[in-house]
Amino acid sequence: MEWHDQGIILGTRRHGETSAIVECMTVEHGRHLGLVRGGRSRRMRPVLQAGNQVDLVWRARLDEHLGTYQVEPLAMNAARLLDSAVAMHGLQVIAAHLRLLPERDPHRRLFDVLTATLGLLDDPAAAAELLVRFEVAMLDELGFGLDLERCAATGSTGNLAFVSPKSGRAVSVEAGEAWKDRLLPLPRFLQRGSGIRPDDQALDEAFALTGYFFTRHVYEPRGLKEPQSRGAFLRAAQAGRLISRQIGTQAS
Repeated sequence: MEWHDQGIILGTRRHGETSAIVECMTVEHGRHLGLVRGGRSRRMRPVLQAGNQVDLVWRARLDEHLGTYQVEPLAMNAARLLDSAVAMHGLQVIAAHLRLLPERDPHRRLFDVLTATLGLLDDPAAAAELLVRFEVAMLDELGFGLDLERCAATGSTGNLAFVSPKSGRAVSVEAGEAWKDRLLPLPRFLQRGSGIRPDDQALDEAFALTGYFFTRHVYEPRGLKEPQSRGAFLRAAQAGRLISRQIGTQAS
């Protein structure tokens, strides 16, 4: 069996003395592992770094086998991302989320979101917004998507301010005012077409929102804990945004 695809490297682990098992998120074949012979060589090690976009040829005698990868670089993102704590923690969060999906299950939308996210993952001002949008997309792909477009009680699309912790549906100010202590805040930038750039409070609320539903629907039912890399990412991104604002203030 053989197929040709493109992928983004999520991680590697050594296999024997010279080879490596490489985990990629691919366009058509989902999260997929393969053996790279000579993957620990001086030539291949820079190519097989997390975050790099690669061209893949996978071969195996049977579909259920691990198989081997032939790997060629397309975009060497790792060289840029390795210098950023925000980016490295972000990559770890993304990989942890993708491992919640069945192996070899295609998710083209997630691949496209991941590709867009990698381009700005080393920018603290953009990385947090991109990652929380990736988490929203992940919840949707896992079957626990949030409905943030209209009020669960009235059906209206305006003045949405809360999210029901039970249904994951938006609630308007009017419908939710009496129950606001039991509802989750809805950051407006998460609404489709809002055109709003989030401030720190909105980002904190957005990560609290996605974190709540990951815990309720994914982590607790599977006996898992939130990945430590998520907290590390949030702290690094917050620190990075603070430094960026201080630099901007000094420059002005």
